[in-house]
Amino acid sequence: MIDLKYLRENPDVIRNDLEKRRDFEKKTWVDEILHDDEEYRTLLNDSQALRQKRNEVSKKVSEGKKKGENVDALMQEAKEIPKKLNEIETKVEKLLSNIKSKLMRLPNILDESVPIGETEEENVEVEQINPKPEFDFEPISHAELVEKLDLADLERAAKITGARFYFLKGDLALLDLALQRYAVDFMTKKDFELIIPPHMMNRKAYEGVTDLDDFENVMYNVQPDNFYMIATSEHPLTAMYMNEILEEKQLPIKMVGLSHCFRREVGAHQGDKGIWRVHQFTKVEQIVLCKPEESEKFHDDLLNNAKDFFTSLKLHFRVVSICTADMGTVAAKKFDLEAWIPSLKTYKEVVSCSNCTAYQATRLGIRYRSSDGNKTLHTLNSTCVATSRALAAIIEQYQNKNGTIDIPEVLQPYMNGKKTIGLN
Repeated sequence: MIDLKYLRENPDVIRNDLEKRRDFEKKTWVDEILHDDEEYRTLLNDSQALRQKRNEVSKKVSEGKKKGENVDALMQEAKEIPKKLNEIETKVEKLLSNIKSKLMRLPNILDESVPIGETEEENVEVEQINPKPEFDFEPISHAELVEKLDLADLERAAKITGARFYFLKGDLALLDLALQRYAVDFMTKKDFELIIPPHMMNRKAYEGVTDLDDFENVMYNVQPDNFYMIATSEHPLTAMYMNEILEEKQLPIKMVGLSHCFRREVGAHQGDKGIWRVHQFTKVEQIVLCKPEESEKFHDDLLNNAKDFFTSLKLHFRVVSICTADMGTVAAKKFDLEAWIPSLKTYKEVVSCSNCTAYQATRLGIRYRSSDGNKTLHTLNSTCVATSRALAAIIEQYQNKNGTIDIPEVLQPYMNGKKTIGLN
């Protein structure tokens, strides 16, 4: 959330940022917030003046009674003051509600290095890593291959739940577990603490970490308890420090979350068949809470961790810097890793790596003590691996002409030494 004090002092910075995003509706909100804020502060002054007057009138009534004077007019005046205060408080409450509603929906301020773009097609490729696989046959999609090898059952999952759910079977289920365990080992060796979070959150906590539109478009609401199924472990791991003041020596906090994730995934996208875009999947996520001056460094660290992980799988992928048109509400800067999908002859996202600066921490009220007083910290997050997408990329890039799938070497120890799927 944009801090109100910052908006008061830097309205042009926010206007210019929204101009970059081509979000002209929210650009008008800046003036609306400033107008409501000015009226709010005027009403506060009026309220303080009325309270002072009430004290003065009460004193005069008391003194007048002692002297035997007629104080009816003063008592009538005193009687009217609470009504006026109540009217002011009602207006103040409405103004504060309007201000908070708009502040909660204003996006984070973009880093100056974010590329300007009109569409997601203008995301900027930074680098390609590992050789692109070459085939002496026409590669088929992961969806076709898992069906041929009976490694997943989407039809029966749809029967008992609905579309975009799946049963993983046999060696593919083991490979999913192998990815999880390898990712956890990979990250804990880098001094990230493993945490398995709750799979549900209340709305107050969730509003601190995500775009409010996600409640309608992304999250599942569990009734009658009004909990929300988590879309990523980033959300509970960041929100776990809500309304806390941390000691400076506690920072940085480096966590690796392992969880199931649940997303409504509204809309259709290229290559959505199979296990690519599903409603439930498992993810290993990197989270860092740090001092503001350290967040750029940690953003690089998180990105390098993700790059090293996918490099070790020997998958061909690229790194892209996300442009203004494709940037979400929460991040100030974001990189994606996109794996090559041979059957589609295109790249698709497997990692999202974001520096959220103070946006989430401001919403959540997470601060730390420093020699200069309490300060708002920065939060960062990055996928290490979303297993369903990594599985799809492995199947696509490691497929053989005979219909088998080789297992990446680093995962073989987690597969009891098995090297190929599809061989008896």
